[in-house]
Amino acid sequence: MTSREKMVENNLGLVHACAGKFKNRGVDYDDLFQAGCVGLLKAIDGFDESLGFVFSTYAVPAILGEIKRIFRDGGTVKVSRSMKERSREIWQQKGVLCEKLGREPTLSEIAEFVNLSVSETSQLLLVFQPVVSLTAPEDESGKQFDIPIESEEERIAEKICLNQCISQLSENDQKIINLRYYKSKTQSVVARELGMSQVQVSRREKKILKEIREKMSV
Repeated sequence: MTSREKMVENNLGLVHACAGKFKNRGVDYDDLFQAGCVGLLKAIDGFDESLGFVFSTYAVPAILGEIKRIFRDGGTVKVSRSMKERSREIWQQKGVLCEKLGREPTLSEIAEFVNLSVSETSQLLLVFQPVVSLTAPEDESGKQFDIPIESEEERIAEKICLNQCISQLSENDQKIINLRYYKSKTQSVVARELGMSQVQVSRREKKILKEIREKMSV
């Protein structure tokens, strides 16, 4: 398995974490997840480890950007019909191979079975990635299972979104947030340091937090 394939498999949980932020907003979860996978592939292809960034720090904005594009484009992922048909065929062939081997095939085995490159097979699988229901029965026994999402990945996604929102604030508003929530200063102390009244700080803080919540919910 190539390093690119490993990065795809190791970071699908990050896509789930980002897509989960937009559930129940009028777009099917499978569309959110597919868009996030597109962002993940773009992030993998554009990631430069020599710059010193953690991959998740670089990937989350790319994943969120593709997901948000759905809402700007009217709620659908722009995937051609031919790509969808090819993707369905690959998934069907994957099922055949799974029965033949008696186990879940690796990405390399699927690629060899369908006579495609590993990279192309990976992208086609992601185009029509089935989304597992959180309440779907796992088998005839009626047991249920959950999609595992790494809490650390979810924390990273939230933190990066928050940092992006704060970076868009004015310099004075950033100081208020920094003093109040990163340095744990009281409103009175912040007011003295910034030459404001305590009432002004309180009102401004409420407005800033409202703006941040609105941006993070988009």
